[in-house]
Amino acid sequence: MERPRHQGMAKNTYMRWRLPLVCLLWEVAMIVLFGVFVRFNPEADAHWEEEKGNRNLTSDIENDFYFRYPSFQDVHVMIFVGFGFLMVFLKRYGFGAVGFNFLLAAFGIQWALLMQGWFHSFENGKILIGVENLINADFCVGSVCIAFGAILGKTSPIQLLVMTLFQVTLFAVNEYILLNLLHVKDAGGSMTIHTFGAYFGLMVTRILYRPNLEQSKDKQGSVYQSDLFAMIGTLYLWMYWPSFNSAISEHGDAQHRAAINTYCSLAACVLTTVAFSSMLQKKGKLDMVHIQNATLAGGVAVGTSAEMMLTPYGSLIVGFICGIVSTVGYVYLTPFLESRLHIQDTCGIHNLHAMPGLIGGIVGAITAAAATEDVYGKEGFTKAFDFTGPYKTRTASVQGGFQAAGIFVSLLMALAGGALVGAILKLPIWGDPADENCFEDDVYWEVPEDEESDVYHMHNPDKPASP
Repeated sequence: MERPRHQGMAKNTYMRWRLPLVCLLWEVAMIVLFGVFVRFNPEADAHWEEEKGNRNLTSDIENDFYFRYPSFQDVHVMIFVGFGFLMVFLKRYGFGAVGFNFLLAAFGIQWALLMQGWFHSFENGKILIGVENLINADFCVGSVCIAFGAILGKTSPIQLLVMTLFQVTLFAVNEYILLNLLHVKDAGGSMTIHTFGAYFGLMVTRILYRPNLEQSKDKQGSVYQSDLFAMIGTLYLWMYWPSFNSAISEHGDAQHRAAINTYCSLAACVLTTVAFSSMLQKKGKLDMVHIQNATLAGGVAVGTSAEMMLTPYGSLIVGFICGIVSTVGYVYLTPFLESRLHIQDTCGIHNLHAMPGLIGGIVGAITAAAATEDVYGKEGFTKAFDFTGPYKTRTASVQGGFQAAGIFVSLLMALAGGALVGAILKLPIWGDPADENCFEDDVYWEVPEDEESDVYHMHNPDKPASP
């Protein structure tokens, strides 16, 4: 009979029965819930031909699929490839970074389709889904991937699934409050995705604080190859971020504008990141951590205002500022948060998502408050902020106030939710690794023999080191 790994340790990381049980039970629950509630929307249903006639449409090209699917593809790649590979910088946690990101995202999109569906597309007792629902589900899971970055290497796969279950639920509630009750504009999710996801993850990692994590300090670094693979994730995210911020924008000028604003902000962010990375190092050399992460902060910070009239030079300014803020954060704030506040942020999500997300919310509030009919045009002004129905009397300054309120609501939901979920994950039943085995693939994965290094198998009694 195979001996459970690490059986001599204080923590039981044996997953043979626990992980399959959780995965199978939850997937059966998804099947049942989808069977009861989920149906195709009119544009995906076989009655599309009748729908075309009812809407006086003459061509299948009018189906939203042909408009949204290219953006969906880009966002999907960002979630599964971009975020996954961005986190493989840890020299002995590549399988865990990509594999667990894959796992939580695959479960998360199913639960997100249900949770967001109940809030946004629930009609006559059914959730009607189409391609836009798939994009929104990916957005929701994006916030979970962000939170995962804070606890990377320190949790079991069951803990990640439990966190995903609760975070997706809280995300859907927060999103409903912001978009439906406060009527804020947040096309690229600076508030709903990045601010919420980052501060949720930071609160979870604070609750799960490990005072003896120094025992794994040697495994928290990177090697040349792991940094190179992480840069692949960076480039995928950087290239597709304009699609991310514009994916669910209105047809026409709004989506066009969102892509341009994001494109400009990202470009400016790269130059200031490189400048400050060199400036803040004693020998003037570039730090790959900064290049992998801070170069993306411009895409985060322009998310809320992406489809507003931020203007190309305004986008450059936002990217310029965020490259500085994020790089300085990696150099000074990350060590401060760990030593003073006991926040062990593995990937530095505070610098890439939290601070830029707050900046994005503030920029969105200012841009909305400064909006005028002279800049947007009368019809464009109404369309840009959806000042129709119960909101037709809302002014730009009032909209700016609601945008600012959205920042505080997201922060409150993230911190309160993160504290609650962190307390649940702290229960000693989830099979999390001991402090000395954090950031180690060999705890949960079968790792191939490595002729060049024995480090992967140093904790596995079943696999003797190579001679």
